[in-house]
Amino acid sequence: MITVRNLSKTYRSKKAVTDLSFTVPDGYVTGFLGPNGSGKSTTMRCMLGLDTPTTGTVTFSGDGYDAEFASLNNKHTVAGAVLDAALYTPARSGRNHLRSIAAGAGIPASRVDECLDMVGLTSAADAKVGGYSLGMRQRLGVAAALLGDPQHLILDEPVNGLDPEGVTWMRTMIRDYAARGRAVLVSSHLLSEMEMTADRLVVIGKGQLIGEYSLEEFLADGTRVVAESPDVEALVIALRSFGMDATLIDEEHVHVPVGHQGEKDLRTQIAHIAHNENVLITALHTRSDNLEQRFLAATASAQEYRTH
Repeated sequence: MITVRNLSKTYRSKKAVTDLSFTVPDGYVTGFLGPNGSGKSTTMRCMLGLDTPTTGTVTFSGDGYDAEFASLNNKHTVAGAVLDAALYTPARSGRNHLRSIAAGAGIPASRVDECLDMVGLTSAADAKVGGYSLGMRQRLGVAAALLGDPQHLILDEPVNGLDPEGVTWMRTMIRDYAARGRAVLVSSHLLSEMEMTADRLVVIGKGQLIGEYSLEEFLADGTRVVAESPDVEALVIALRSFGMDATLIDEEHVHVPVGHQGEKDLRTQIAHIAHNENVLITALHTRSDNLEQRFLAATASAQEYRTH
C-alpha cells in the first residue's frame, strides 16, 4: 500500500499541492483524477522522490521514507513508474534502452527480454527508439517500469498514443497486475477508459483532495430513479412526506437520487408510496451519469481552464 499524508508542494509563491492525503491499497487499481493544473503530476513526482515536498510524507508498504524515495536501495522492487514516454536516447534500440536501465538498477539482463515480451515489443526490440511511435514508446516505458517486478506501479496517462488494441492490452495488464496483490495508481483524462479500469478513485482539484471513493460510490451519487406520472405535483408531495429528495423535472417526471441506497429498493419504495397515496405512476426507470459526467460535476468549482 502507498500512503500519502499531508503532502504539500510550493514552487516559489505558487502552491501546487496543499495538505493532500490518500491511500493506494494493494490489490486495487486506484484512478487519480483531476482537471489540468490540479497537481496530479506534481503529486506523483513527490511520491517518487523526483521532487521534494514542502511538507508531508509518503510510505510504501508501511515503511516511512519521508519523501526520500529516490535515495532508497532496491527502489526498483518497491515502485515502477511511467511519467514521461519521451525520456530515451533516440539512437539506442529498445532492448539496449532497457538494458541500460537494468544495469543501473542491478537488475539481471535476462529480465529485459521478459519485459519486452510482456509489452509486445519483442519484434521491435532491435529497432532504434527514435523511430518508435508514441504508442510504442508508451509500451517501452511500461516495460522499464516492470523491470524490477515492483510491488507498486504509478502510471501517468499510460494509454496516450495507443491504438484500440493497445488500450485494451494496457487495461488488461493494469487490472491483472492489481489482481496479483499489487498497488496501482493510474492518472488519465480518458474517463471512459478509467471507468472500465479503476476500482477506486482519488479526485483532486487545485491541489487539494475533493474525495476518495470506490468507483461504485462515486457513480452512485449520479444515479437517480425517474418516475413518470400524470399528477407529478401530488407525487412530489407524497415522496417528500416520506423524507425523499424528490425533484420535479417537467410536467410528467420526478427524479429521486439513489445516493448510497440500493436502486432496486428505492424503486420499490417509490412504487409503494405512490400506491398508498393513490398517485398513479405510469413508468419507473433509472438514469445514471457516467464517470465523465460525475467527474465534471465533482470538479466544477476546481476547473482552472474553463470555456463559456
